[in-house]
Amino acid sequence: MTVANSASRLITNVVSSIASESGTRILYNPTVRGHIVRSIEKQLVNDYKHVNLDEKAAPGLERDRLMMSLAILGTVDRAFAENLLSPSAIKEVAEVLVKGLFVNSGEQNAVQAFKDEHSIRPPTFLVISPGKACNLRCTGCYANSTDSREALSWDTVDRIINEAKTMWGTRFFVFSGGEPFVWRSGGKGLLDIVEKNRDCMFMAYTNGTMIDDKMSKRLAETGNLMPAISLEGWQESTDKRRGEGIFDKTVALMARLRSDGVPFGSSLTATRDNAEELLSKDYMDFLIKQGVLFTWIFQYMPIGRAFTLEMMPTPEQRLWMWRRAWEVLRSRKMVIADFWNSGTVVDGCLSAGGHGRGGYLYIDWNGNISPCVFVPYAPVNINKIYADGGTLNDAWGDPFFEGIRSWQKDYMKDKHNVLAPCPYRDHYNELQQIVREHEPDPTDGGSLTALTDPEFAQGLTEYGQDYMHLTNEIWEQDYLQVGDARDITKHPSENKPKAKVN
Repeated sequence: MTVANSASRLITNVVSSIASESGTRILYNPTVRGHIVRSIEKQLVNDYKHVNLDEKAAPGLERDRLMMSLAILGTVDRAFAENLLSPSAIKEVAEVLVKGLFVNSGEQNAVQAFKDEHSIRPPTFLVISPGKACNLRCTGCYANSTDSREALSWDTVDRIINEAKTMWGTRFFVFSGGEPFVWRSGGKGLLDIVEKNRDCMFMAYTNGTMIDDKMSKRLAETGNLMPAISLEGWQESTDKRRGEGIFDKTVALMARLRSDGVPFGSSLTATRDNAEELLSKDYMDFLIKQGVLFTWIFQYMPIGRAFTLEMMPTPEQRLWMWRRAWEVLRSRKMVIADFWNSGTVVDGCLSAGGHGRGGYLYIDWNGNISPCVFVPYAPVNINKIYADGGTLNDAWGDPFFEGIRSWQKDYMKDKHNVLAPCPYRDHYNELQQIVREHEPDPTDGGSLTALTDPEFAQGLTEYGQDYMHLTNEIWEQDYLQVGDARDITKHPSENKPKAKVN
């Protein structure tokens, strides 16, 4: 029994009993809620103490999953304490995340059938960019978004979601872009597809400028979509990259969502210039005060509109971000996840459909299917697959994706450093070999140029080597040793001197 399985079982029992209106009221009673939270926390810690870490290839990974679970629990407690959830949001979370993922036998049967056939679990979520169009022109945009009309049709997006549900048991979908709230097809938009699939949960990475009062109230009523609002830091940093006045519009939006009870998070792009700003005490306090329930950190990736290495946080900054993010997560019980630095929570890279803990695929506005939003190479196209009578399983089974999954499996089997899990950012030379072997199509001109640029390849390869050198000792001493993993009163991020935080 792992910590994750224990959490699922316990939360299922609690939340399934509060899906009704009367049950929901219980959680607004601070005394009762405190008792429930402490009971779950105690159970999680107790189960962790009984995990046989000697059988784990990297015991420290189990500790990190426990700490993330405790942060999620603390965030749920804060959401009720500050009345941040509409009745519809509470109902959807209870019914979809608990009853759908853990109780409903249909999803379990789909997962098991896939595992029986392929000896691996299916993807646990999908990221879909339904349209390339965006109303902003952010510097260095990974999607190279424009006012382009390139977009998936409504029928295609609807079929993707239905197939993922029935064939994979998937109930979680992420929308990206472009700006996902700009997407329209056949007179319908993003919220129409969300409302049609009330048995799923959705998250949308959005600049937020399209969400007016009417749409906010519709989000509150629908209850099954969580916006993740893009920010670059304080006003100067955000407006510099996203456009004048965007920061003020974003703050106004967060107040609107908070008032309507729409659960939302933030999406922060860390660059060499703003990394320390984003994770400063004052900025974290600001996000919590705005009602942010979760924070995604995306370190700038050299793809898309500008594939320069100069905007990337340095290896030293990245290590500092790892330390600081864990400090915030533990001290504030805030759900904060870095797309790269939090790899220890999910056993490394989840691209290409992932490995034993599941994973994901990315589908863009042209139907190109890539292993990851940040690995811009697509061996297959969903429009062609459907035209030829195929399904999502035909996409998942492509040899290029299998090559990445095989790399992931070997990486974990050989106990390599999961603090540096990304084949693109941390092991670019190895990814290049997989790309050359399978020859997937670059998804834009920038990715083609990057692939054939020896200076770019050398710079990114050296970046990964430098970060491995900085973190190998931490990995070997604090993740592979059972003794250190047993002590949950501290985290290995505390073992080295931290840079000063404003």
